[in-house]
Amino acid sequence: MKCEKLKDDKKNKKLSFLLSGSNEVFANAIRRLIIEEVPTLAVEEVEIKDNNSALHDEMLALRLGLIPIKTDLKSYRLPKNQDEVTEKSASCTLQLKLKANKKGYVYAEEAESADPKCTFVYEKMPVVKLLSKQKIDVTMTAVMGQGKEHTKWTPGLAHYKKEPVLKVSKIQNPERLASVCSDGVFRIKGNNVEVVAEKVYESKLLDTYAEMDKGISVTHSDNLIFNVEGWGQLSCKEMLTKSADILLEKVEEMEKRL
Repeated sequence: MKCEKLKDDKKNKKLSFLLSGSNEVFANAIRRLIIEEVPTLAVEEVEIKDNNSALHDEMLALRLGLIPIKTDLKSYRLPKNQDEVTEKSASCTLQLKLKANKKGYVYAEEAESADPKCTFVYEKMPVVKLLSKQKIDVTMTAVMGQGKEHTKWTPGLAHYKKEPVLKVSKIQNPERLASVCSDGVFRIKGNNVEVVAEKVYESKLLDTYAEMDKGISVTHSDNLIFNVEGWGQLSCKEMLTKSADILLEKVEEMEKRL
């Protein structure tokens, strides 16, 4: 098996790579592990000391629970039992506080975290809007969890597709192709049509191009293009590395049971 990085957009938390010498079974296993089993921190318990905003207590708690939290996998792990959560063990839970009494929006960055490394990912995400004389005062407990229990613990999105192979011969109608080519796959100057290779893997219009002009054909190789998009709790590399570690643990456990 071989992995070749195609694009690493750290700003937008996206990573894509070409997976060769493998198959859909392995790719789907990694995809499901990322979505369902790679652990992250998320607000699970909210103690509301004061809230006279327009949002009911339940809605405020829901919003807080869905805001992604930066997660340090070296410092935190999944709770071994419910007692660790109840006792707020430092190895699997995190305490945050949010207190505001000024008119206007209350943003996620205003929350104070007991661990400076683990704060809300999107600082300018609005939590609630306060009017004059309104205030909120809440204490939150974030817990390590997995996406198979609730989507708020899912670190991101993972998907894959077969590698497309685009072949171009004589284009019958370059003008028509130019009018529909909105993804930059083709560079068209008069009757001259060039393929922009780095745009091919991202395109979702290849089949459309093949249908509209006989000079274009699209086939697929046995290689897979794997895409990962993070919500911010973990980097794409951390998501992939952790999913691989979990897969190895499962294989070792199976070997013990056989």
